[in-house]
Amino acid sequence: MGIIKIRQITDKDRFEVYNLIKTAFETADVKGGDEQDYAEELREGKNYIPQLDLVAEKDGKIVGQVMFTETYISGLDGKMTKALLLSPISVLLEYRCQGIGAALIHEGFRLAGEIGYKSVFLCGDPAYYQRFGFKRTTAYGIRHALGYPEENVMCRELEEGVLNGIRGTVDIC
Repeated sequence: MGIIKIRQITDKDRFEVYNLIKTAFETADVKGGDEQDYAEELREGKNYIPQLDLVAEKDGKIVGQVMFTETYISGLDGKMTKALLLSPISVLLEYRCQGIGAALIHEGFRLAGEIGYKSVFLCGDPAYYQRFGFKRTTAYGIRHALGYPEENVMCRELEEGVLNGIRGTVDIC
């Protein structure tokens, strides 16, 4: 059993990561079928943060990935608050349940905090993400701009209390 190395993606890794995302989501419980293309669109967008596009490597093979991109909370008061979107995250089937996804998420949180981000949003399975401190955004008075199911739209404060008093919408997923 090799050691897991978490590092930033390189241009050389992109094709391998594209295929990893495609393969990983083929066996995912929830999938849209185009997650690998979505990741590429995020990489080409203005909200892409290279330092927060991470891969997990084991024995020289990329076995997982996570990406955090910039998003904004549109406040009812008209104020825009900068935040992060965690999406996508994927781990190859044969490497699941080994803590790789958790390692990717925790390293992403650490790096995000270092560069000044204070909250993270996502659409996902509450049973999985609650263990990382994610809560429904509605607990903070924040809703999804397109009305996604409340139980799947979640956020996590990287700095305690940063979302207190913010009311509005977030456009993620």
